[in-house]
Amino acid sequence: MTEEQAVTEEQAVTQGQAATGRLAAAGVTLAYGDRVVSAGLSIDVPDRAFTAVVGANACGKSTLLRSFARLLAPSAGQVSLDGRDVRDYKPKLIAREIGFLPQGLVAPENIAVRQLVARGRYPHQTLLSTWSREDERAVAGAMAAAGVSDLAERTVENLSGGQRQRVWVAMVLAQETPYLLLDEPTTFLDITHQYQLLALLARLRDEGRTVITVLHDINQACRFADHLIAMRDGRVVAEGAPADIVDTALIKEVFDLSCVIVPDPVTGTPMIVPDAAPD
Repeated sequence: MTEEQAVTEEQAVTQGQAATGRLAAAGVTLAYGDRVVSAGLSIDVPDRAFTAVVGANACGKSTLLRSFARLLAPSAGQVSLDGRDVRDYKPKLIAREIGFLPQGLVAPENIAVRQLVARGRYPHQTLLSTWSREDERAVAGAMAAAGVSDLAERTVENLSGGQRQRVWVAMVLAQETPYLLLDEPTTFLDITHQYQLLALLARLRDEGRTVITVLHDINQACRFADHLIAMRDGRVVAEGAPADIVDTALIKEVFDLSCVIVPDPVTGTPMIVPDAAPD
């Protein structure tokens, strides 16, 4: 790529042109060394929607998100953003488009909450740029949205697990990307903060963001997501609106769980009630 082409590409991203397309996987095979997790996987992520990926442990949910975030290259097929292979984007440019919160992050020693959240602004910095009012606004807004403003000067290592998780969420929000990918973001959160976070993600969807998250709680997924991707053994069993695809047969196939399904008394969305302890 020439310098002129690189400038043109950066201008396109800055002007939001890259945010108008789609994130997709076409015939991808995802593997760690010789261990194949998924083969021939094809998914079109709905734009400006809240997509929840659900399934049993080790079915390929996190691996799928890693491929979307450009952290795991397919051994076959292609993951694309706006029809262009995500590997063709420079790292900083893709980081302006896709914010990714993986599992198991560890903060640098002695770093304060505000400093960690500020690292979310890295994709927007250049060698010649200085910290701006826009950066300050983004960091303050992200901390407020994640409910960690009062923790700003505390060191991350001295926080509870739930508090740390909300700080990591704030860092991703500070990136201000059109695509948000979160792998089990409700881990360590109490039930109040779980629902606050999911409601926040739904608001961001309403504001035009594309949200993709791995969730273990199928009832939370049905309540908040527009679109479900149900996986088993590295393949997509079903995808679509919760009301359209969630039935007892799907839950049995995906989770090996016998259940009854009733309307959520608050939202009317499908609610899974196990009818007995699994064998």
